[in-house]
Amino acid sequence: MPKKICIISFDHWDYDKHIAIALKKKGIDSYHIKIGNYKHASVFDKITNALSKVFLNKNLKKLRRQDFIVHELDRLGFQDQILVINPEVIDLEHHLQIKKRTNKYIAYLYDSMERNPITHLLDGIFDSIYSFDANDVAQYNFLPITNYNYLTEVIDTANEVYDAVYVGSLDDRVPRLIDVAARFKKMDVTFKCLILGKNRKLVALKTKGAQYIEFKDDYISQEHLIEEYKKAKVIVDFVRENQTGLSFRFFEALALKKKVITNNKNVLNYSFYNPNNIFVMDESNTLPSKDFFAKNYEELKQQTYNKYTIEKWIEKVFNLK
Repeated sequence: MPKKICIISFDHWDYDKHIAIALKKKGIDSYHIKIGNYKHASVFDKITNALSKVFLNKNLKKLRRQDFIVHELDRLGFQDQILVINPEVIDLEHHLQIKKRTNKYIAYLYDSMERNPITHLLDGIFDSIYSFDANDVAQYNFLPITNYNYLTEVIDTANEVYDAVYVGSLDDRVPRLIDVAARFKKMDVTFKCLILGKNRKLVALKTKGAQYIEFKDDYISQEHLIEEYKKAKVIVDFVRENQTGLSFRFFEALALKKKVITNNKNVLNYSFYNPNNIFVMDESNTLPSKDFFAKNYEELKQQTYNKYTIEKWIEKVFNLK
């Protein structure tokens, strides 16, 4: 009988679903509980949740969402392994219920403890905790792992129309992006910068950055994201404050054979780092010369490339042969 493995996550950008897909390709009975898909069962539930938040300071949707996870697990049956991604969105009581429904309960953090702490979940909940953040691995003795390349390896430069591209959320990285966009313009470097989502605290940045950046309230599909990346020679990356792990942009760039400009100095410690392909900015946002854009991407050794694929990732996390 095939092993049963369940993935639990919000999966805002549709990265986590690829784990379940990769497991299925190995003949494993895998399922993804996408917490973000939970909706109020009725208008009445929506109204009661709004009233509860105002008068009781209690978010009923959050509680119902966690009950939904447990109900889904009961429907699916006992699991050999369960992986929860960014477990801070689930309370201790529900984690304990989930743990009863599996032989092995695993957590993966692709945010830092400083940004999203789980110190209340460190004792006796998880059999293994993986983290992409080097500082957290050192401080909390987590198991180190990176994000993964979920794409098929391609070489497609026929549709390149920009020198550089950035796609990301409306957050505290936008001021630096505005500065970089202005510098690119002076260099005559074409730059597509697409900022997605809503943030009332940062709405003024939309006016400040309007001449350089395209803002959209709604998020785009992962397929649309990759098409935007294919149109550029270079993918721009900005690490979140209080975080050291590498974003998915690096691993998408590996598959698409794109160069990267980043402010995340930790990339220097990875085996795929190559100064021809990756330029690391300093605190002043110093950018590479135009030669960086003109020179061709240098291929990685196949062994290095394979190390960061989703196939290798699931083998490590789930101890698959």
